[in-house]
Amino acid sequence: MAYILEKSAKTVNEAISLALEELKVGREDVEVEIIEEGSKGIFGIGGRAARVRVILKEKYADRAKEFLLDVFDKMGIMAEIEASEQEDAIDINIKAEDSGIIIGRRGETLDALQYLTSLVVNKNSEVYKRVTLDIENYREKREETLLKLANKLAQKVLKSKRSITLEPMNPYERRIIHSALQGYRGVKTYSIGDEPNRKVVISLK
Repeated sequence: MAYILEKSAKTVNEAISLALEELKVGREDVEVEIIEEGSKGIFGIGGRAARVRVILKEKYADRAKEFLLDVFDKMGIMAEIEASEQEDAIDINIKAEDSGIIIGRRGETLDALQYLTSLVVNKNSEVYKRVTLDIENYREKREETLLKLANKLAQKVLKSKRSITLEPMNPYERRIIHSALQGYRGVKTYSIGDEPNRKVVISLK
């Protein structure tokens, strides 16, 4: 819910400055409605103060953090959330003792939370924000693991002359495998099956 503050001062600009000072934000973080322009009156008599209504814009990152903290509270998990917001993206990093529960099997819980957070952030929004959710650099570590696995299995396919079907993966992880072996001489990759059990196959060209 947007935070609304009304301020009065001699001029509109002074009233806005007072509001920004109290809210501890910049001019770009608020919307301003002028309720009363104010006037000096005649010879200082009958003057009226300027009045403005300042509405603090809701930040997408704050919406994401609020949603996740509520989810973790219901799960009984104590977590710290850091979120940085760019023009078209929100990067969220989670710190928690129960990281394994948040990550889930093959990252499924983390992916589900990322999907739900994206829905919450972009609901009724004019701009689409891509949401990336990570915990303890899990995604970077997982990518490194998948890259090593892709190269190891490609060598195995070349040696055995037999195709290898990997375990089911989400679209993000499948892209990592496909990309890693795109220029690998002698092998090709393709996906089979339906979500959420879609798998990558590494075979001879």
